[in-house]
Amino acid sequence: MTSYNVNISGEISPYAQRDTVINAFARLANITPEKAEEVFSRAPVTIKKGVDEQTATKFLHALEQIGALATVEPPLPGAETPLSFDPPQAVTPAEPAPSGEARDIVVTGGKGYDFTIEGRPDYAFLTVKIPANETLKVEASSMATMDTHLKMKTKLRGGFSRFLSGESIFINEFTAEGGPGEIGIAPGSPGDMTHLYLDNEIVYLQNSAFVAATMGVALESKWQGFTKGFFSGESLFLIRASGQGDLWFNTYGALIEIDVEEDYVVDTGNIVAFTDGLEYSISKVGGYKSLFFSGEGFVCRFRGQGKVWIQTRGVSAFAWWAHWFRPVQKSNG
Repeated sequence: MTSYNVNISGEISPYAQRDTVINAFARLANITPEKAEEVFSRAPVTIKKGVDEQTATKFLHALEQIGALATVEPPLPGAETPLSFDPPQAVTPAEPAPSGEARDIVVTGGKGYDFTIEGRPDYAFLTVKIPANETLKVEASSMATMDTHLKMKTKLRGGFSRFLSGESIFINEFTAEGGPGEIGIAPGSPGDMTHLYLDNEIVYLQNSAFVAATMGVALESKWQGFTKGFFSGESLFLIRASGQGDLWFNTYGALIEIDVEEDYVVDTGNIVAFTDGLEYSISKVGGYKSLFFSGEGFVCRFRGQGKVWIQTRGVSAFAWWAHWFRPVQKSNG
């Protein structure tokens, strides 16, 4: 049986941007963007050696999907014709992910804490290894498992006045006393989860999206104002995450990362997070008749350059769908 080598040529599709391809490859390979950049700078590089035809095809197709041009040696049979394989959800240099399943994220040896995200994209579960005498901030009621020597302290973020308005969140701080420890975190919302390493950067989260952060990341409530808050149908406050360290946040449904170059419109119920530097405003998607009868409401219009993370499901939309299936007590009269 013929064995194949899969190579990255170092070239980028003319329809893709290099930074986007590098970041996408880093996520697929479970490495840092810096290591991904190093791989491309040393190209051509063999990333998979001695695999069968089916495995080589999956790797080739996955790389093409993110805009990275790759080659297979010797050439695959029928390579002169377009391939029509279903793209895998995620592929790492270790083993290809089974078709239709998402690859768990495992990060070790890079910046920040070592961690694993399992159960993606439906019921993401985060496991973090906390170094000795270090502390991890976690959303209240999300701890599922932990080592016995981890010590917990609860803090109220946002102040008592915001607690009365329902806009504050409790933060549990877990400290690994006397040695490294491991904690398992299960968010309340069924959906995906992602990780960012902030390097003196700022990201804004919807209040319900925060999962965990290291102590170098400052969490503050940002007032949206009555107009944006009330008319968006979402929280009056955003969480402003800034500083240096690990940040994890989750979604309701699957997670999609979007690069905004100029203008972009997102339904307010689908926004999860966005980077600093993007201006945003709330507006109607149509007229007032559309607002009340179309099922569509207010949208957020982003302007500038940055990233927006959206969720594929909205809680309010699900509640509206489920409303018609609720049990109704019949009148005896």
